[in-house]
Amino acid sequence: MKRSRQKLITDLVEAYSIGTQEELLAMLAERGYDVTQATVSRDVKELRLTKTLDDKGDYRYTVEKNATDDTVSKFNSIFSESVISTDYAGHMCVVRCYAGLAQAACAAFDSMNFNQVLGTLAGDDTIFILCKDEKDASIITTTINKMLKF
Repeated sequence: MKRSRQKLITDLVEAYSIGTQEELLAMLAERGYDVTQATVSRDVKELRLTKTLDDKGDYRYTVEKNATDDTVSKFNSIFSESVISTDYAGHMCVVRCYAGLAQAACAAFDSMNFNQVLGTLAGDDTIFILCKDEKDASIITTTINKMLKF
């Protein structure tokens, strides 16, 4: 019930200009959710809704951008801007980077949590990616190349 209510709250906030918890409470009631103002207040806090100024000069609730999505986007950007080339031999991938960027690119790659990867090691301009087998190394190399559009 809580999860579906919070999903509805997110949908309502994205679709309508809602400036108060009372407005949100009324919209929930119209849709069959009989909850208290205290519950709505907790939901607003848990969902990290913030009030921002809209085009008309009124404050309304907005959904905070997901920090995880933002982080993933930044890591993808760091990785794709740092890598020059990639290839594999056996169960090892070798990723060439611009000088000084391999460790940042490796941290970005590690955050992507690929199941095929056993571990990584970064130097100044090279990343070694240890995979479970040659097939996985091929998959990781292809995935990296698609990310980089090589």
